[in-house]
Amino acid sequence: MSAGTLRMPRPAFGRGQMQAVAGCYFVASFAALGLPPYFTEILPELGDRGARWAGVLYVVPTVFGALGAPLWGRLADRFGRKRLLLRAQLGLAVSFLLAGWADSLTTFTVALVLQGILGGTFAASNGYLGAALQGPALSKALTLMQGSARAALVAAPIVVGSLSGWLSPHRQYALLAVLPLTAALLLAALPEPEHVQEPARIPEAVDAAPPIVSLKTLYALEFAFVFSTVISFPYLIALVDDRLPGTSPALSGVLFALPHLCYLIAALPVHSVFRDRPRSGLALGFGCVALGLAGHGVAGSLAALIAVRLLLGAGLTLGLVCLSVLAADCARGRAPGGLFGSLEFFSKAGAVAAGLAAAAGSARFGPAAPVLIGGAAAAVTAALLPTLHLRTRWSR
Repeated sequence: MSAGTLRMPRPAFGRGQMQAVAGCYFVASFAALGLPPYFTEILPELGDRGARWAGVLYVVPTVFGALGAPLWGRLADRFGRKRLLLRAQLGLAVSFLLAGWADSLTTFTVALVLQGILGGTFAASNGYLGAALQGPALSKALTLMQGSARAALVAAPIVVGSLSGWLSPHRQYALLAVLPLTAALLLAALPEPEHVQEPARIPEAVDAAPPIVSLKTLYALEFAFVFSTVISFPYLIALVDDRLPGTSPALSGVLFALPHLCYLIAALPVHSVFRDRPRSGLALGFGCVALGLAGHGVAGSLAALIAVRLLLGAGLTLGLVCLSVLAADCARGRAPGGLFGSLEFFSKAGAVAAGLAAAAGSARFGPAAPVLIGGAAAAVTAALLPTLHLRTRWSR
């Protein structure tokens, strides 16, 4: 009877609640993901006629989000994951309102800084899920969260572009602030996940079955994977124009979205296949990313570009799903807020490093340089994965 009582809180958090958290992240991330591509249209309204600061401002929320994520994660473990998740949604709403009504470049920059510091909805959502779920259920929830991010990345720029006919992207920040506010209202109805006290015998079981990878290895793999994939994003359109002159913006957008569409279609089946062997899936994912990005460097036709984008999508799907499985495995016995906050730090650090490397490489060697740099980084990581496995076994 007592054992049944101890297990009561965990089944209360079911599939509906998990989907609600993922859905709220999807709607709240619309402005954060959909409006930055339009900085070149927004900044001239604020005095930067040549949009010279667009590249710098593009990474400002990422930099400050990386700096704030570990702190917010630790505060979530101390004061409650639901409270800090609500704080993240409300923080986004405040920063979007300020950005939408900004009348100078300085105010707009402050709004982006606040978006990074006060936001962090992805890490907060993962910390909330990590407190309510564990094992395969948690890794599946993290896979669903990545699906929300990919769906927003595909849909948000299209919606923003459609709305631009009657409302400028600058003012859309204020309009889209209603989305995180709505998400906060929906999340307020969810329960606060309870920390489940494990029986005294659990530490012995954990010793018998140590984590698949160490926490430091997980952070390094997260950084490497984000760096390898994100580096191809900023200059992909320029690369398509260089290889296929006269390509329509719509077709370029479809090519950009293909890897993310692959994730939306295949993520859950891939999770079912690789949830018990994530290291193999991650090595295969890095290999596909390396080959796909290298293929971008030589693809000279539309069919070839579609093929390498799909290969990159396979690697993106394998890598993100298997990293979610490894993160869920590392979450056993740890405070989820701190873990996912730190993981978000390394993820955003990888994105910032990728943006800087892409800018430097493209300026020096042309639009093909970022994909070749990312492919080389993915190939090196794939080659090192077996070595990491041997080190982990030896340390045990």
